[in-house]
Amino acid sequence: MKLNELLRNINATGIQGSTDVDITGVNIDSRRVENGHLFVAIKGTQTDGHKYIAKALEQGAVAILCEELPAELAAGVTYIQVDSTEAAVGPVATLFYGDPTQKLKLVGVTGTNGKTTIATLLYQMFRKFGHKCGLLSTVCNYIEDEAIPTDHTTPDPIELNRLLARMVDAGCEYAFMECSSHAIQQQRIGGLKFKGGLFTNLTRDHLDYHKTFENYRDAKKMFFDSLGKDAFAITNADDKNGMFMVQNCKAQVKTYSTRTMADFRARIIECHFEGMYLEINGREVGVQFIGKFNVSNLLAVYGAAIMLGKEPEDILVIMSTLKSVSGRLEPVRSPEGVTAIVDYAHTPDALENVLNAIHEVLSNSHQPSANTRKVITVCGAGGNRDKGKRPLMAQEAVKQSDKVIITSDNPRFEDPQDIINDMLAGLNAQQMKKVLSIADRREAIRTAAMLAQKGDVILIAGKGHEDYQEIKGVKHHFDDKEVVRETFGI
Repeated sequence: MKLNELLRNINATGIQGSTDVDITGVNIDSRRVENGHLFVAIKGTQTDGHKYIAKALEQGAVAILCEELPAELAAGVTYIQVDSTEAAVGPVATLFYGDPTQKLKLVGVTGTNGKTTIATLLYQMFRKFGHKCGLLSTVCNYIEDEAIPTDHTTPDPIELNRLLARMVDAGCEYAFMECSSHAIQQQRIGGLKFKGGLFTNLTRDHLDYHKTFENYRDAKKMFFDSLGKDAFAITNADDKNGMFMVQNCKAQVKTYSTRTMADFRARIIECHFEGMYLEINGREVGVQFIGKFNVSNLLAVYGAAIMLGKEPEDILVIMSTLKSVSGRLEPVRSPEGVTAIVDYAHTPDALENVLNAIHEVLSNSHQPSANTRKVITVCGAGGNRDKGKRPLMAQEAVKQSDKVIITSDNPRFEDPQDIINDMLAGLNAQQMKKVLSIADRREAIRTAAMLAQKGDVILIAGKGHEDYQEIKGVKHHFDDKEVVRETFGI
């Protein structure tokens, strides 16, 4: 593609050299640059791409998109200056990859919790409807059956458009995508056309990056502000920020709720660890999920399917066949009758939701021993992330558990014991009587299993689908589900 075509949707403040140049690729990573590429120098959170312009030229870049010109300009290279390369890279990547979101229906899901579940269930549902689909999520990206491993909730704009273009080439009609606050703030989704947007909820998370809750909230809102008139927006009326998200939204707004009047409503009729029986908009359905928060997730899925033109009865038939996402409230049962629940919950709110779900099932149990069944929680907190949520997570775990084992999560570059101490600092002397701290996560899970008796429930929170522990920059294999099965001897 010609460079002048690629620059069609951005405002350049200055151009040095010819724009009548053939561009064979676009990159923000100088190590991936090849002959004929356009290199985009972005001032990132970790490093400044402007430092790698010389490296990109060595690799064969013929054009540089930057905010600041280098001291010396290389002969035969075109330099394009813009106010913000972060804002420009999305529209450039979109054009280079043939504007893929004009050729498929893209639905984005944002909020603190529930993004992965909702996006994945929509992907599964629409494939069962017979459509070819793509998925962009925390757990894994998919183009139909092809799994593409992921490092971020939302890829960078170039990788994102490359994946979407591959979905178009594979004949996909729909793509469902998690939109993280980082991705929205950093304009990684700039240039994409969304058919719909869903808001789940908002609780404290990522304050290490956003600094304040208001900044975090406003980053999410930017997504809904950007939706077009021909799109739809579905928001959670049960969340206090639900209507705030859509107050400036040009899209068609719909609401969902388990508590109040809304376009899409549901209530629990019956629940067990195997699933729930629900009423959704006056129709009854059995689902293989537990917890009120999953009722909200399923309502968002139901609402999106309605807005994408599917019939209520057909949606519910497929919904009854859907299964939980890996590592989300995933039960593992021992031969002795102990139930372990593996879940990704890594915020205070998510921990509260999962423990609520466990207690909902226990309180609805018809077994005579239901009231004596203990809940043992194993949890930690990630290193080099928002420290303020650590004591809150410990408090939440203690509030709804009979025993709590505080352990390692992904310590990253922090000392695991320092993270544990931050969590314990939120507890008083009375609460500490319920708590053990075991830095070795494998040993913590084994100890929980030793303490559990028939009918008890062990919640292992924080890592869910992850099959590694990140320690001092190295990812070591570690899978909570594997450890639980080993411990249970199954």
